[in-house]
Amino acid sequence: MRRDKVPFEPLEPGKVGMYVCGPTPYAPAHIGHAFSAISFDTIRRSLAFLGYDVRYVRNVTDVEDKIIRRANEVGEDSVALAARFADDYNRDMARFAVLPPDVEPKVSTHIPQIVELIVKLVENGSAYPVDGDVYFAVDKFPAYGRLSGMTIDELRSGASDRELVEKQKKNPVDFALWKAAKPGEPFWPSPWGNGRPGWHIECSAMPVAHLGVTFDIHGGGKDLIFPHHENEIAQSQGAYGPTTFARYWMHNGFLNFAGEKMSKSLGNVFNCDEIANAVGGEALRFFCVEHHYRSPVEFDVESVRDASNEVVGVRFRSLEAADRRLEDFYKTLAKIDAFVVQGGDAGEGTVLAEAERLIPEAREALTDDFNAPVVMSKLHEAKTLANRLLDIGKGTDKQVRRRTLARLGKDMRIVGGALGILANDPARYLADRRDRLVRRCAIDVARVTQLIADRVTARGSKDFTRADEIRGELTALGVELHDTPQGTDWSVQDVG
Repeated sequence: MRRDKVPFEPLEPGKVGMYVCGPTPYAPAHIGHAFSAISFDTIRRSLAFLGYDVRYVRNVTDVEDKIIRRANEVGEDSVALAARFADDYNRDMARFAVLPPDVEPKVSTHIPQIVELIVKLVENGSAYPVDGDVYFAVDKFPAYGRLSGMTIDELRSGASDRELVEKQKKNPVDFALWKAAKPGEPFWPSPWGNGRPGWHIECSAMPVAHLGVTFDIHGGGKDLIFPHHENEIAQSQGAYGPTTFARYWMHNGFLNFAGEKMSKSLGNVFNCDEIANAVGGEALRFFCVEHHYRSPVEFDVESVRDASNEVVGVRFRSLEAADRRLEDFYKTLAKIDAFVVQGGDAGEGTVLAEAERLIPEAREALTDDFNAPVVMSKLHEAKTLANRLLDIGKGTDKQVRRRTLARLGKDMRIVGGALGILANDPARYLADRRDRLVRRCAIDVARVTQLIADRVTARGSKDFTRADEIRGELTALGVELHDTPQGTDWSVQDVG
């Protein structure tokens, strides 16, 4: 609202009430939905990391034009269709480590609260009924446009006379609070006859129901600033007064492909399951938190073509690169865990001063408008220090080294938790990643297993020429060998 970075002062010390616009579920969730959900989940996690008690409300818009059209196309009850896709959305978001909201209100279960709010607006002259519809009178709210930077006159000049006549509005910029029932649409009773809510009124009624008429943070994508959030402010303050509703507004940036906003018409919309199956859910999360929530994010996708140059699939280059960076973190954590466990209890005592900086530096970055990219850079520094101690460690007392590595492993996980990453067991993550790459690269695991066994036999017979030949065969298959004291393991070669 103030277009500036300002000190955060919660309504109640130590507590945060936060409302985020959730999905309109009429189709599978796509990567744009995921980016927004991850952005605000990271903010929520960061607030908890900083010591706040957060009440997080994210709605489901299950009564809306697109849902109704889709339901009529497939012959399904619109609320049931929305519930089905909302469940799918929540499952998808769980794959990206998005925590479930504390409250997940739905339009269909908050009709009484919505009607009550509209009645209040009609009674105080902020809204007016017309033939079963009810419209908000924008002229009654002089502050309209403050969030988006648009004026009422600018909006009026852009509206058509046809819109004014057809909808019987007093002003073409007025917007619907209640829509009279039409054939093929769900409806509920109201003082103006059967009908259903307009799009915007829900996100005024539901925050009030679960956070109060004034709460701390309201979030959503930048595409919601106008008209959705602008209209929320008008409705809410029109009903409850000019100092009510959200005290801070936050909006995540757009996800772009080759400089263009994601759009179904451009064919650059990718569903969440497509992403998660290709690179794993945590890789997308890792990629997202490498960017600031307010910044536009460029997403690199490459078409895969067959011998006849036909497009047969896509490669998510940005995510594959993030997956490799994430793998490096889990490999480091696995080595830290093994080193610490093998050495036994190192007891209490000093650790290297470099290892004590991560959590304070992460706190400092997150208090600066949730600067996750800076936190990520500090995690990389901690990983580099850990690998230096693991690989060299000379000149460092062995017990100090062990305590330092134990501290680094613990703190990397704590800070990772504030961003929603590094919470998996390293061995499980690395095994799952190998399985994904095996599927993507169509590697014959049985053949790999047999060749490794043959190589072990050849080395046991000191037939090193044959052992080297087998290594070459495995390399040609895309397999990289790792000889350790515990035996030979393997991974899929970097496919970047």
